[in-house]
Amino acid sequence: MSRRRSPRSSPKSASRWAASPRSASSPTASSRCPASRLRDGRRGPILAADPLGECGELNHVEQARLDDILHAGGIVLPPGAAIEVDGGDPVLPARFPIAEVAAVALAACGAAAADLWAQRTGVRQTARVDVRAAAASLLGFAFIRVAGEPRARINESNPTVALYECGDGRWIHLHGGFPHLRQGTLDVLGCDNTAESIAAAVRSWNAGALEDALTARGMCGAMARTAEEWASHPQGQALAGLPAIDVIKIGESDPEPLTSDQRPVAGVRVLDLTRVLAGPACGRALAEHGAGVLHVTSPNLPTIEAFDIETGHGKRSAHLDLDAADGADRLRALLADADVFVDGYRHGALARRGFGVDDVVAMRPGIVHVAINCYGHVGPWRARPGWEQLAQTVTGIAAAQGAPERPQLVPAAACDYTTGYLAAYGTMIALARRAREGGSWLVRASLCQTAMWIERLGATCDPAAATGVGDASDLLMHTDTPFGDVTHLRPATQLPATTPRWDLPTVPLGAHAPAWADD
Repeated sequence: MSRRRSPRSSPKSASRWAASPRSASSPTASSRCPASRLRDGRRGPILAADPLGECGELNHVEQARLDDILHAGGIVLPPGAAIEVDGGDPVLPARFPIAEVAAVALAACGAAAADLWAQRTGVRQTARVDVRAAAASLLGFAFIRVAGEPRARINESNPTVALYECGDGRWIHLHGGFPHLRQGTLDVLGCDNTAESIAAAVRSWNAGALEDALTARGMCGAMARTAEEWASHPQGQALAGLPAIDVIKIGESDPEPLTSDQRPVAGVRVLDLTRVLAGPACGRALAEHGAGVLHVTSPNLPTIEAFDIETGHGKRSAHLDLDAADGADRLRALLADADVFVDGYRHGALARRGFGVDDVVAMRPGIVHVAINCYGHVGPWRARPGWEQLAQTVTGIAAAQGAPERPQLVPAAACDYTTGYLAAYGTMIALARRAREGGSWLVRASLCQTAMWIERLGATCDPAAATGVGDASDLLMHTDTPFGDVTHLRPATQLPATTPRWDLPTVPLGAHAPAWADD
Protein backbone atom coordinates (compact mmCIF):
# COMPACT_ATOMS: atom_id res chain seq x y z
CA MET A 1 0.00 0.00 0.00
CA SER A 2 2.59 2.50 1.06
CA ARG A 3 4.63 4.59 -1.30
CA ARG A 4 7.39 4.85 1.32
CA ARG A 5 10.46 2.69 1.43
CA SER A 6 10.89 1.04 4.82
CA PRO A 7 11.69 -2.42 6.17
CA ARG A 8 7.95 -3.21 6.11
CA SER A 9 7.12 -1.48 2.83
CA SER A 10 7.33 -2.45 -0.80
CA PRO A 11 9.51 -0.18 -2.94
CA LYS A 12 6.80 0.04 -5.57
CA SER A 13 3.52 1.88 -5.26
CA ALA A 14 0.64 -0.50 -4.64
CA SER A 15 -2.62 -0.02 -6.46
CA ARG A 16 -4.87 -1.85 -4.05
CA TRP A 17 -4.80 -3.73 -0.79
CA ALA A 18 -7.68 -5.67 0.68
CA ALA A 19 -8.76 -7.75 3.63
CA SER A 20 -11.51 -10.03 4.81
CA PRO A 21 -11.01 -10.03 8.59
CA ARG A 22 -11.60 -12.69 11.16
CA SER A 23 -14.60 -13.09 13.42
CA ALA A 24 -14.39 -11.61 16.88
CA SER A 25 -16.51 -11.75 19.98
CA SER A 26 -16.20 -8.02 20.55
CA PRO A 27 -16.14 -5.13 18.09
CA THR A 28 -12.92 -3.64 19.36
CA ALA A 29 -9.92 -4.88 21.24
CA SER A 30 -6.93 -3.13 22.74
CA SER A 31 -4.66 -6.15 22.19
CA ARG A 32 -3.76 -7.87 18.95
CA CYS A 33 -6.63 -9.77 17.40
CA PRO A 34 -6.67 -13.58 17.19
CA ALA A 35 -4.74 -14.76 14.16
CA SER A 36 -6.03 -17.06 11.45
CA ARG A 37 -4.18 -18.57 8.50
CA LEU A 38 -2.89 -16.85 5.42
CA ARG A 39 -3.23 -18.78 2.20
CA ASP A 40 0.45 -19.74 2.38
CA GLY A 41 -0.11 -21.35 5.79
CA ARG A 42 1.53 -18.69 7.96
CA ARG A 43 -0.23 -17.17 10.92
CA GLY A 44 -2.01 -13.91 10.22
CA PRO A 45 -5.36 -12.43 9.20
CA ILE A 46 -7.47 -13.99 6.46
CA LEU A 47 -6.80 -11.79 3.44
CA ALA A 48 -8.43 -12.08 0.03
CA ALA A 49 -7.71 -10.89 -3.47
CA ASP A 50 -10.17 -8.51 -5.13
CA PRO A 51 -13.41 -10.51 -5.42
CA LEU A 52 -14.27 -8.72 -8.67
CA GLY A 53 -10.98 -9.77 -10.24
CA GLU A 54 -9.93 -6.22 -11.11
CA CYS A 55 -6.53 -6.24 -9.45
CA GLY A 56 -5.03 -9.68 -9.70
CA GLU A 57 -2.89 -11.03 -6.89
CA LEU A 58 -2.22 -8.87 -3.87
CA ASN A 59 1.26 -8.25 -2.50
CA HIS A 60 1.78 -9.70 0.98
CA VAL A 61 3.36 -6.46 2.20
CA GLU A 62 0.17 -4.66 1.26
CA GLN A 63 -1.85 -7.20 3.23
CA ALA A 64 0.42 -6.83 6.23
CA ARG A 65 0.11 -3.05 6.02
CA LEU A 66 -3.65 -3.17 6.29
CA ASP A 67 -3.40 -5.61 9.18
CA ASP A 68 -0.92 -3.28 10.91
CA ILE A 69 -3.27 -0.31 10.64
CA LEU A 70 -6.29 -2.23 11.90
CA HIS A 71 -4.34 -3.71 14.80
CA ALA A 72 -2.77 -0.37 15.71
CA GLY A 73 -6.28 1.02 16.17
CA GLY A 74 -7.62 -2.07 17.94
CA ILE A 75 -10.23 -2.33 15.20
CA VAL A 76 -11.98 -5.63 14.50
CA LEU A 77 -14.32 -5.62 11.52
CA PRO A 78 -17.64 -7.49 11.57
CA PRO A 79 -17.40 -11.22 10.83
CA GLY A 80 -17.43 -11.80 7.08
CA ALA A 81 -16.82 -8.14 6.23
CA ALA A 82 -14.42 -7.16 3.46
CA ILE A 83 -12.67 -3.89 2.71
CA GLU A 84 -10.43 -2.66 -0.10
CA VAL A 85 -8.27 0.44 -0.19
CA ASP A 86 -6.68 1.91 -3.33
CA GLY A 87 -3.45 3.89 -3.29
CA GLY A 88 -1.17 4.93 -0.48
CA ASP A 89 0.56 7.72 1.39
CA PRO A 90 2.04 10.24 1.33
CA VAL A 91 -0.75 12.16 -0.38
CA LEU A 92 -0.62 15.18 1.93
CA PRO A 93 2.74 16.55 3.17
CA ALA A 94 2.61 14.84 6.54
CA ARG A 95 5.17 12.62 8.24
CA PHE A 96 2.42 10.21 9.31
CA PRO A 97 0.23 8.06 7.03
CA ILE A 98 -2.85 10.12 7.82
CA ALA A 99 -4.69 9.42 4.56
CA GLU A 100 -4.18 5.67 4.88
CA VAL A 101 -5.52 5.77 8.44
CA ALA A 102 -8.54 7.82 7.34
CA ALA A 103 -9.12 5.42 4.45
CA VAL A 104 -9.12 2.45 6.82
CA ALA A 105 -11.54 4.25 9.16
CA LEU A 106 -13.84 5.05 6.24
CA ALA A 107 -13.60 1.49 4.94
CA ALA A 108 -14.38 0.13 8.40
CA CYS A 109 -17.40 2.42 8.50
CA GLY A 110 -18.48 1.06 5.13
CA ALA A 111 -17.94 -2.51 6.31
CA ALA A 112 -20.14 -1.88 9.34
CA ALA A 113 -22.86 -0.47 7.07
CA ALA A 114 -22.49 -3.47 4.77
CA ASP A 115 -22.87 -5.78 7.76
CA LEU A 116 -26.15 -4.11 8.74
CA TRP A 117 -27.32 -4.53 5.14
CA ALA A 118 -26.33 -8.19 5.17
CA GLN A 119 -28.25 -8.73 8.42
CA ARG A 120 -31.36 -7.41 6.70
CA THR A 121 -30.99 -8.93 3.24
CA GLY A 122 -28.33 -11.64 3.32
CA VAL A 123 -26.44 -9.74 0.60
CA ARG A 124 -22.78 -8.99 1.32
CA GLN A 125 -20.70 -6.29 -0.33
CA THR A 126 -17.14 -5.01 -0.19
CA ALA A 127 -16.41 -1.49 1.08
CA ARG A 128 -13.88 0.37 -1.05
CA VAL A 129 -12.04 3.62 -0.35
CA ASP A 130 -9.44 5.49 -2.39
CA VAL A 131 -6.62 6.92 -0.26
CA ARG A 132 -6.63 10.12 -2.33
CA ALA A 133 -10.35 10.62 -1.62
CA ALA A 134 -9.71 9.93 2.06
CA ALA A 135 -6.93 12.54 2.04
CA ALA A 136 -9.27 15.11 0.50
CA SER A 137 -11.88 14.31 3.15
CA LEU A 138 -9.43 15.42 5.85
CA LEU A 139 -9.64 18.89 4.30
CA GLY A 140 -13.31 18.74 3.39
CA PHE A 141 -14.07 22.27 4.58
CA ALA A 142 -11.41 23.66 2.22
CA PHE A 143 -13.27 22.29 -0.81
CA ILE A 144 -16.54 24.05 0.03
CA ARG A 145 -17.70 26.59 -2.53
CA VAL A 146 -20.99 28.46 -2.39
CA ALA A 147 -22.00 29.81 -5.80
CA GLY A 148 -18.40 29.19 -6.82
CA GLU A 149 -16.87 31.20 -3.98
CA PRO A 150 -14.93 29.77 -1.01
CA ARG A 151 -16.40 30.22 2.46
CA ALA A 152 -14.09 32.07 4.82
CA ARG A 153 -12.99 30.24 7.96
CA ILE A 154 -12.99 32.50 10.99
CA ASN A 155 -9.65 31.30 12.37
CA GLU A 156 -7.55 31.74 9.23
CA SER A 157 -6.33 35.14 10.45
CA ASN A 158 -6.92 34.70 14.18
CA PRO A 159 -3.62 35.19 16.06
CA THR A 160 -5.00 33.44 19.15
CA VAL A 161 -5.05 30.17 17.16
CA ALA A 162 -1.36 29.41 16.68
CA LEU A 163 1.80 27.89 18.12
CA TYR A 164 4.00 30.24 20.18
CA GLU A 165 7.36 29.81 21.88
CA CYS A 166 7.40 30.31 25.64
CA GLY A 167 10.15 31.74 27.80
CA ASP A 168 11.51 28.30 28.68
CA GLY A 169 11.98 27.36 25.03
CA ARG A 170 8.94 25.10 25.01
CA TRP A 171 6.00 25.72 22.67
CA ILE A 172 2.31 26.07 23.34
CA HIS A 173 -0.65 26.03 20.99
CA LEU A 174 -3.27 28.60 21.92
CA HIS A 175 -6.81 28.17 20.64
CA GLY A 176 -9.15 31.11 20.89
CA GLY A 177 -11.33 29.67 18.15
CA PHE A 178 -14.58 31.28 19.29
CA PRO A 179 -15.03 34.90 20.43
CA HIS A 180 -15.27 34.08 24.15
CA LEU A 181 -12.20 31.84 23.91
CA ARG A 182 -10.26 34.53 22.06
CA GLN A 183 -11.06 37.16 24.66
CA GLY A 184 -10.42 34.79 27.56
CA THR A 185 -7.03 33.85 26.13
CA LEU A 186 -6.09 37.51 25.72
CA ASP A 187 -7.21 38.18 29.30
CA VAL A 188 -4.94 35.43 30.63
CA LEU A 189 -2.03 36.81 28.61
CA GLY A 190 -2.84 40.46 29.32
CA CYS A 191 -2.09 41.56 25.77
CA ASP A 192 -3.60 42.88 22.55
CA ASN A 193 -5.04 40.73 19.78
CA THR A 194 -2.02 40.83 17.49
CA ALA A 195 0.52 38.11 16.77
CA GLU A 196 3.35 40.36 17.96
CA SER A 197 1.68 41.24 21.25
CA ILE A 198 0.69 37.63 21.90
CA ALA A 199 4.20 36.34 21.11
CA ALA A 200 5.74 38.82 23.53
CA ALA A 201 3.26 37.92 26.27
CA VAL A 202 3.73 34.18 25.79
CA ARG A 203 7.52 34.58 26.12
CA SER A 204 6.96 35.77 29.69
CA TRP A 205 5.53 32.36 30.64
CA ASN A 206 6.84 28.87 31.05
CA ALA A 207 4.77 26.59 28.83
CA GLY A 208 3.47 24.32 31.59
CA ALA A 209 2.41 27.26 33.74
CA LEU A 210 0.59 28.91 30.84
CA GLU A 211 -1.18 25.64 30.00
CA ASP A 212 -2.35 25.43 33.61
CA ALA A 213 -3.43 29.09 33.69
CA LEU A 214 -5.49 28.72 30.53
CA THR A 215 -7.13 25.57 31.87
CA ALA A 216 -7.98 27.28 35.16
CA ARG A 217 -9.89 29.92 33.19
CA GLY A 218 -11.68 27.37 31.01
CA MET A 219 -9.64 28.34 27.97
CA CYS A 220 -8.00 26.09 25.36
CA GLY A 221 -4.27 25.59 25.06
CA ALA A 222 -1.77 22.75 25.04
CA MET A 223 1.97 22.58 25.61
CA ALA A 224 3.78 20.76 22.83
CA ARG A 225 5.01 17.37 23.94
CA THR A 226 6.88 14.55 22.32
CA ALA A 227 5.18 11.17 22.05
CA GLU A 228 7.45 9.94 24.85
CA GLU A 229 6.42 12.82 27.11
CA TRP A 230 2.76 12.14 26.37
CA ALA A 231 3.23 8.46 27.13
CA SER A 232 4.51 9.36 30.61
CA HIS A 233 1.81 11.97 31.24
CA PRO A 234 -1.15 10.84 33.40
CA GLN A 235 -3.61 11.48 30.55
CA GLY A 236 -1.48 9.67 28.02
CA GLN A 237 -1.18 6.76 30.44
CA ALA A 238 -4.96 6.71 30.94
CA LEU A 239 -5.48 6.32 27.18
CA ALA A 240 -2.53 4.03 26.47
CA GLY A 241 -4.43 0.76 26.82
CA LEU A 242 -7.49 1.85 24.87
CA PRO A 243 -8.33 1.14 21.23
CA ALA A 244 -9.09 4.02 18.90
CA ILE A 245 -12.82 3.35 19.41
CA ASP A 246 -14.62 1.76 22.36
CA VAL A 247 -17.95 -0.05 22.02
CA ILE A 248 -19.31 -1.12 25.40
CA LYS A 249 -22.60 -2.69 26.47
CA ILE A 250 -23.88 -0.69 29.43
CA GLY A 251 -27.46 -1.90 29.95
CA GLU A 252 -29.97 -4.60 29.16
CA SER A 253 -33.00 -4.28 26.91
CA ASP A 254 -34.79 -6.34 24.29
CA PRO A 255 -33.22 -6.79 20.84
CA GLU A 256 -34.29 -4.21 18.26
CA PRO A 257 -33.85 -5.70 14.78
CA LEU A 258 -33.56 -3.26 11.90
CA THR A 259 -36.55 -3.77 9.64
CA SER A 260 -36.22 -1.40 6.68
CA ASP A 261 -34.54 -2.92 3.61
CA GLN A 262 -34.09 0.42 1.84
CA ARG A 263 -30.54 1.28 2.98
CA PRO A 264 -28.10 -0.02 5.64
CA VAL A 265 -29.11 2.41 8.41
CA ALA A 266 -32.59 3.34 7.15
CA GLY A 267 -35.13 3.71 9.93
CA VAL A 268 -32.49 4.61 12.52
CA ARG A 269 -33.08 7.95 14.23
CA VAL A 270 -29.98 9.86 15.33
CA LEU A 271 -29.94 12.83 17.68
CA ASP A 272 -26.78 14.71 16.75
CA LEU A 273 -25.74 17.07 19.57
CA THR A 274 -22.33 18.04 18.24
CA ARG A 275 -20.40 20.97 16.80
CA VAL A 276 -17.28 21.89 14.81
CA LEU A 277 -15.96 18.78 12.96
CA ALA A 278 -15.51 15.38 14.64
CA GLY A 279 -19.02 14.94 16.01
CA PRO A 280 -20.79 16.42 12.98
CA ALA A 281 -18.69 14.17 10.71
CA CYS A 282 -20.04 11.16 12.62
CA GLY A 283 -23.65 12.20 12.00
CA ARG A 284 -22.93 12.94 8.35
CA ALA A 285 -21.38 9.48 7.89
CA LEU A 286 -24.46 7.84 9.38
CA ALA A 287 -26.69 9.94 7.12
CA GLU A 288 -24.82 8.81 4.00
CA HIS A 289 -25.83 5.23 4.84
CA GLY A 290 -29.49 6.14 5.34
CA ALA A 291 -29.93 7.22 8.96
CA GLY A 292 -32.42 9.94 9.83
CA VAL A 293 -30.19 12.51 11.52
CA LEU A 294 -31.51 15.50 13.45
CA HIS A 295 -28.73 17.92 14.34
CA VAL A 296 -29.62 19.86 17.49
CA THR A 297 -27.66 22.89 18.62
CA SER A 298 -28.25 25.95 20.77
CA PRO A 299 -29.08 29.28 19.15
CA ASN A 300 -26.77 30.86 21.73
CA LEU A 301 -23.54 29.13 20.69
CA PRO A 302 -20.97 30.52 18.24
CA THR A 303 -20.40 28.54 15.10
CA ILE A 304 -18.12 28.21 12.06
CA GLU A 305 -20.30 28.33 8.96
CA ALA A 306 -17.85 26.61 6.60
CA PHE A 307 -17.75 23.63 8.97
CA ASP A 308 -21.53 23.63 9.34
CA ILE A 309 -22.02 23.57 5.57
CA GLU A 310 -19.42 20.84 5.10
CA THR A 311 -20.78 18.49 7.77
CA GLY A 312 -24.50 19.21 7.34
CA HIS A 313 -25.21 16.98 4.34
CA GLY A 314 -28.07 14.55 4.87
CA LYS A 315 -29.28 16.12 8.12
CA ARG A 316 -32.18 18.11 9.43
CA SER A 317 -31.15 20.91 11.80
CA ALA A 318 -33.01 22.34 14.79
CA HIS A 319 -32.33 24.79 17.58
CA LEU A 320 -33.00 23.96 21.24
CA ASP A 321 -31.85 25.82 24.33
CA LEU A 322 -31.20 23.11 26.92
CA ASP A 323 -30.82 25.73 29.64
CA ALA A 324 -34.52 26.50 29.18
CA ALA A 325 -37.12 24.11 30.57
CA ASP A 326 -39.07 23.84 27.33
CA GLY A 327 -35.91 23.10 25.35
CA ALA A 328 -34.88 20.30 27.69
CA ASP A 329 -38.41 18.89 27.67
CA ARG A 330 -38.47 18.85 23.89
CA LEU A 331 -35.14 17.01 23.74
CA ARG A 332 -36.48 14.38 26.15
CA ALA A 333 -39.46 13.86 23.87
CA LEU A 334 -37.16 13.45 20.86
CA LEU A 335 -34.96 11.07 22.82
CA ALA A 336 -37.87 8.75 23.55
CA ASP A 337 -38.02 7.88 19.84
CA ALA A 338 -34.28 7.97 19.09
CA ASP A 339 -31.95 5.07 18.39
CA VAL A 340 -28.67 6.98 18.68
CA PHE A 341 -27.65 9.95 20.83
CA VAL A 342 -24.36 11.61 19.84
CA ASP A 343 -22.73 13.86 22.46
CA GLY A 344 -19.91 15.96 21.02
CA TYR A 345 -19.47 18.37 23.92
CA ARG A 346 -16.82 18.39 26.60
CA HIS A 347 -17.17 15.66 29.21
CA GLY A 348 -19.98 16.50 31.64
CA ALA A 349 -21.48 19.46 29.75
CA LEU A 350 -24.70 17.66 28.78
CA ALA A 351 -24.77 15.71 32.05
CA ARG A 352 -25.09 19.00 33.92
CA ARG A 353 -28.23 19.61 31.87
CA GLY A 354 -29.73 16.21 32.60
CA PHE A 355 -28.46 14.39 29.50
CA GLY A 356 -25.47 12.40 30.72
CA VAL A 357 -25.04 8.83 29.59
CA ASP A 358 -26.86 7.40 32.63
CA ASP A 359 -29.73 9.86 32.15
CA VAL A 360 -30.04 9.04 28.45
CA VAL A 361 -30.01 5.27 29.04
CA ALA A 362 -32.64 5.60 31.79
CA MET A 363 -34.90 7.64 29.51
CA ARG A 364 -34.42 5.40 26.49
CA PRO A 365 -33.29 1.82 27.24
CA GLY A 366 -31.70 0.37 24.12
CA ILE A 367 -30.11 3.66 23.09
CA VAL A 368 -26.69 3.81 21.46
CA HIS A 369 -24.92 6.67 23.25
CA VAL A 370 -21.93 8.06 21.35
CA ALA A 371 -19.45 10.27 23.21
CA ILE A 372 -16.82 12.28 21.31
CA ASN A 373 -14.33 14.71 22.83
CA CYS A 374 -10.72 15.83 22.57
CA TYR A 375 -8.75 14.26 25.41
CA GLY A 376 -10.64 11.02 26.02
CA HIS A 377 -13.30 9.84 28.43
CA VAL A 378 -11.05 8.63 31.24
CA GLY A 379 -8.14 10.27 32.99
CA PRO A 380 -7.55 13.67 34.61
CA TRP A 381 -7.99 15.65 31.36
CA ARG A 382 -11.27 14.10 30.25
CA ALA A 383 -13.25 17.29 30.93
CA ARG A 384 -10.81 19.70 29.25
CA PRO A 385 -12.02 21.46 26.12
CA GLY A 386 -9.91 20.86 23.05
CA TRP A 387 -9.53 21.07 19.31
CA GLU A 388 -7.75 19.29 16.44
CA GLN A 389 -4.64 21.42 16.82
CA LEU A 390 -4.38 20.68 20.54
CA ALA A 391 -4.70 16.94 20.05
CA GLN A 392 -1.85 17.04 17.53
CA THR A 393 0.23 19.24 19.83
CA VAL A 394 -0.19 17.41 23.10
CA THR A 395 0.25 13.83 21.82
CA GLY A 396 3.52 14.42 19.97
CA ILE A 397 2.29 14.57 16.39
CA ALA A 398 3.30 18.23 16.03
CA ALA A 399 6.75 17.56 17.52
CA ALA A 400 7.30 14.76 15.00
CA GLN A 401 5.88 16.73 12.05
CA GLY A 402 8.31 19.54 12.82
CA ALA A 403 10.76 19.07 15.68
CA PRO A 404 10.53 19.29 19.50
CA GLU A 405 12.27 22.67 19.30
CA ARG A 406 9.89 23.85 16.54
CA PRO A 407 6.66 21.83 16.40
CA GLN A 408 4.46 22.00 13.33
CA LEU A 409 0.92 20.82 12.65
CA VAL A 410 0.02 18.15 10.16
CA PRO A 411 -1.69 20.08 7.31
CA ALA A 412 -5.13 18.51 7.71
CA ALA A 413 -7.85 17.93 10.29
CA ALA A 414 -6.71 14.31 10.53
CA CYS A 415 -7.82 13.74 14.12
CA ASP A 416 -11.19 15.45 13.76
CA TYR A 417 -12.46 13.73 10.64
CA THR A 418 -10.98 10.32 11.38
CA THR A 419 -12.52 10.40 14.86
CA GLY A 420 -15.90 11.13 13.28
CA TYR A 421 -15.52 8.17 10.92
CA LEU A 422 -14.54 5.90 13.80
CA ALA A 423 -17.51 7.06 15.87
CA ALA A 424 -19.89 6.26 13.00
CA TYR A 425 -18.25 2.84 12.63
CA GLY A 426 -18.68 2.16 16.35
CA THR A 427 -22.29 3.32 16.20
CA MET A 428 -23.14 0.85 13.46
CA ILE A 429 -21.29 -1.95 15.27
CA ALA A 430 -23.42 -1.18 18.34
CA LEU A 431 -26.63 -1.11 16.26
CA ALA A 432 -25.77 -4.55 14.88
CA ARG A 433 -25.13 -5.89 18.37
CA ARG A 434 -28.37 -4.32 19.64
CA ALA A 435 -30.28 -5.97 16.80
CA ARG A 436 -28.92 -9.40 17.76
CA GLU A 437 -28.70 -9.29 21.54
CA GLY A 438 -30.39 -6.10 22.71
CA GLY A 439 -28.98 -3.73 25.27
CA SER A 440 -27.93 -0.12 25.62
CA TRP A 441 -24.51 0.70 24.22
CA LEU A 442 -21.78 3.28 24.80
CA VAL A 443 -19.45 4.26 21.95
CA ARG A 444 -16.44 6.39 22.92
CA ALA A 445 -14.04 8.18 20.60
CA SER A 446 -11.65 11.07 21.09
CA LEU A 447 -9.21 13.13 19.07
CA CYS A 448 -6.31 12.03 21.26
CA GLN A 449 -7.14 8.33 20.89
CA THR A 450 -7.13 8.86 17.14
CA ALA A 451 -3.85 10.79 17.33
CA MET A 452 -2.28 7.95 19.29
CA TRP A 453 -3.49 5.45 16.66
CA ILE A 454 -1.80 7.52 13.97
CA GLU A 455 1.39 7.77 16.02
CA ARG A 456 1.61 4.04 16.59
CA LEU A 457 2.16 3.64 12.84
CA GLY A 458 5.24 5.84 12.95
CA ALA A 459 6.42 9.08 11.35
CA THR A 460 7.58 7.19 8.27
CA CYS A 461 6.37 9.41 5.42
CA ASP A 462 8.47 11.98 3.59
CA PRO A 463 6.40 15.17 3.21
CA ALA A 464 8.52 16.16 0.22
CA ALA A 465 7.30 13.05 -1.59
CA ALA A 466 3.60 13.91 -1.17
CA THR A 467 1.64 13.50 -4.38
CA GLY A 468 -1.14 15.89 -3.40
CA VAL A 469 -4.84 15.48 -4.14
CA GLY A 470 -4.40 17.25 -7.48
CA ASP A 471 -7.40 18.14 -9.60
CA ALA A 472 -10.27 17.15 -7.30
CA SER A 473 -13.09 17.51 -9.83
CA ASP A 474 -13.68 13.76 -9.82
CA LEU A 475 -14.18 13.88 -6.05
CA LEU A 476 -16.64 16.79 -6.04
CA MET A 477 -20.37 17.21 -6.52
CA HIS A 478 -22.85 20.10 -6.63
CA THR A 479 -25.94 20.35 -4.44
CA ASP A 480 -28.72 22.93 -4.55
CA THR A 481 -29.11 24.13 -0.95
CA PRO A 482 -30.63 27.07 0.96
CA PHE A 483 -27.12 28.58 0.87
CA GLY A 484 -27.13 28.39 -2.94
CA ASP A 485 -25.24 26.00 -5.19
CA VAL A 486 -22.74 24.24 -2.91
CA THR A 487 -19.71 22.44 -4.30
CA HIS A 488 -18.48 19.79 -1.90
CA LEU A 489 -16.84 16.40 -1.66
CA ARG A 490 -18.94 13.36 -2.47
CA PRO A 491 -18.88 10.38 -0.06
CA ALA A 492 -15.46 8.71 -0.12
CA THR A 493 -16.72 5.20 0.66
CA GLN A 494 -17.99 2.99 -2.16
CA LEU A 495 -20.50 0.18 -1.65
CA PRO A 496 -21.78 -1.52 -4.82
CA ALA A 497 -25.24 -2.52 -3.57
CA THR A 498 -26.05 0.49 -1.36
CA THR A 499 -24.34 3.52 -2.84
CA PRO A 500 -23.59 6.03 -0.05
CA ARG A 501 -25.43 9.29 -0.63
CA TRP A 502 -27.12 12.14 1.20
CA ASP A 503 -30.85 12.46 0.71
CA LEU A 504 -31.06 15.99 2.15
CA PRO A 505 -29.04 19.11 1.33
CA THR A 506 -27.02 20.90 3.96
CA VAL A 507 -29.07 23.68 5.60
CA PRO A 508 -28.47 26.62 7.94
CA LEU A 509 -28.48 25.70 11.61
CA GLY A 510 -31.98 25.76 13.05
CA ALA A 511 -33.68 25.47 9.66
CA HIS A 512 -36.14 22.82 10.87
CA ALA A 513 -38.51 22.36 13.76
CA PRO A 514 -37.18 20.12 16.57
CA ALA A 515 -39.11 17.08 15.36
CA TRP A 516 -38.44 13.85 13.52
CA ALA A 517 -39.02 14.03 9.78
CA ASP A 518 -41.90 11.55 9.81
CA ASP A 519 -43.68 12.97 12.88
